[in-house]
Amino acid sequence: MVSNQTITAVPGVLVGHWTDLDAATGVTVIDLPEPNLAAFEARGGAPGTRETALLAPSMKLETIQSIVFSGGSAFGLATADGVMRELAADGRGHPTPAGPVPIVPAAILYDLFVGENKPPTAEAGAAAYRARTADPVALGSVGAGTGATVSKWSGFEKMRKAGIGSAATRVGTASLGVLAAVNAVGDVVDLRGNWLTGGPTLQPPEVSGSRQNTTLVAVATDAALSKSDLLRLIVRSHDALAATLRPAHTRYDGDIVFAVSCGEEAVDMDLLGEVTFNTTAAAIVSSVTSATSLAGIPAVDDD
Repeated sequence: MVSNQTITAVPGVLVGHWTDLDAATGVTVIDLPEPNLAAFEARGGAPGTRETALLAPSMKLETIQSIVFSGGSAFGLATADGVMRELAADGRGHPTPAGPVPIVPAAILYDLFVGENKPPTAEAGAAAYRARTADPVALGSVGAGTGATVSKWSGFEKMRKAGIGSAATRVGTASLGVLAAVNAVGDVVDLRGNWLTGGPTLQPPEVSGSRQNTTLVAVATDAALSKSDLLRLIVRSHDALAATLRPAHTRYDGDIVFAVSCGEEAVDMDLLGEVTFNTTAAAIVSSVTSATSLAGIPAVDDD
């Protein structure tokens, strides 16, 4: 039996996809065990998010129920409504006098020019939630990564398919997993310096038709961490994003990282930071090596 090398290797973490191949878009829900503690940081110039202000260090609320990644640009934020409805039906959410209110941070990427222009809806979000499983995550051109692309810095003719990537690592008794929906203006390079798409950027961008991108990353661990610890993991995850996407954090990218602690395992924080760097890099690389061609956009294996 093949061991799970994706984010669902972290105990209690479930992932569900909803995929529309005709519209080349989709939704991915990362469902989390409770209680948990979450943090967030956006470093790109064009993020699209919902409920992320609640994750700031000064905020009262701590536990969240799910994270939603969606295609469809800002229209895709509506998918979190469907996830909220499903969570409420399951009796999950922040307790209030009127009943539980699910807390569902969401982030979107731009894929409207790939396939039919039909953004995912609340019903798509609900379907992705219902599809959640502890099985190894389906990778490539699925879920929020269905219409994801990379290598647009030098123009659309260089564009290649990307999608959902994931990786997981054991750290002593703890585990850490990363899921990435990679939709970048830049090219992809692994940590050994091998360019999987394109090459070193030496010219100004030709991005008049590809100014909307965004790579979305979720880091989950069963290590017991504070909010400040999670923010340190986010720093290393963003470091890996910048190492593997060239360039990253541009005006044309959202580039968001969530980090969640959902366990009580003890671990050395410096070691966990390095594991986060390597696991994020592996997840980003897998997003392009697992992708398949769609809507006339070739995958790296087609080159």
